Amino acid sequence: MEYRQLGRSGLKVPALSFGTGTFGGRGPLFGAWGTTDVDEARRLVDVALDAGITMFDTADVYSDGASEEVLGAALKGRRDEVIISTKAGLPMGEGPGDAGTSRARLITAVEDALRRLDTDRIDLFQLHAYDASTPVEEVLATLDQLVRQGKIRYTGVSNFSGWQLMKSQAAADRQGWPRYAAHQVYYSLVGRDYEWELMPLAREEGVGAVVWSPLGWGRLTGKIRRGRPLPAGSRLHDTASFGPPVPDELLYRVVDALDEVAAETGRTVPQIALNWLLRRPTVSSVIIGARNEEQLRANIGAIGWELTPGQVAKLDAASATDAAYPYFPYQRQEGFARLNPPAVDLTPPAGS
Repeated sequence: MEYRQLGRSGLKVPALSFGTGTFGGRGPLFGAWGTTDVDEARRLVDVALDAGITMFDTADVYSDGASEEVLGAALKGRRDEVIISTKAGLPMGEGPGDAGTSRARLITAVEDALRRLDTDRIDLFQLHAYDASTPVEEVLATLDQLVRQGKIRYTGVSNFSGWQLMKSQAAADRQGWPRYAAHQVYYSLVGRDYEWELMPLAREEGVGAVVWSPLGWGRLTGKIRRGRPLPAGSRLHDTASFGPPVPDELLYRVVDALDEVAAETGRTVPQIALNWLLRRPTVSSVIIGARNEEQLRANIGAIGWELTPGQVAKLDAASATDAAYPYFPYQRQEGFARLNPPAVDLTPPAGS
């Protein structure tokens, strides 16, 4: 396994991490992802650790807290071998204090997560979304307090816009509070919006991307192709609406290119899609999920080899889309990068 710095922080994380959204199976929304129980989770943790995957990602909203509970039980006796990443901020109930990142909400969320995970610290704690109703200074001061107490080690965010992240980093710098080291983002061959603003910001500010849904909400599993409808029982029918929409022609163009590269490499479509992401600038870790051991082992096969420059170029061209203003005069901000090189280069090293 290849290990990388998480942004500009001192934390080293595996290039692949394991997402436990399938653990628990409780609740109407995030509980629909899977029903992995503790025994099954222990086996998946075994397989992940054997491959060098030491970071496990969860959130309080996954299965109404059951994902954290199952993960904590599965890691019992192995806590010092792993990095636990969790998130809070999305609604956990209908009450006025059951969502957001106010001081009261954050303190309660961290205490609840520690209890469910059966641990004394969270290695990476991320805000699941931006809370416009709470001043960033209140959020950051609370996180600073929790870091000083030893309850969390590193902080990050998820699903922030560029201005929201930069406003937070500037406030942290003014007050000497911990900066966000990670940004958990949606990024895939059928969803490259991350590249327009968030990637240049990450390079300039030293924020490592932790990628969620790298297979585009299941669209890049190899089951979808031109003229081939989804099977009637496919989970994508239920989950696709949770993620950003993907135009059919873009999806088919990308899958056509993936099929060509698969024929050249002998690798699977998902493995190629994951490998492409692992070589993108600012990417610290790509979260893979699995409902069973077979899926997990297949996704682990995305590491230990490299696409050729020609294959990368083929995938880049197939997945390219027009930029929105003000980015359209430049190809994915490369024009700006040449004129104004970033202060830190977070391009992942070659090899694994």
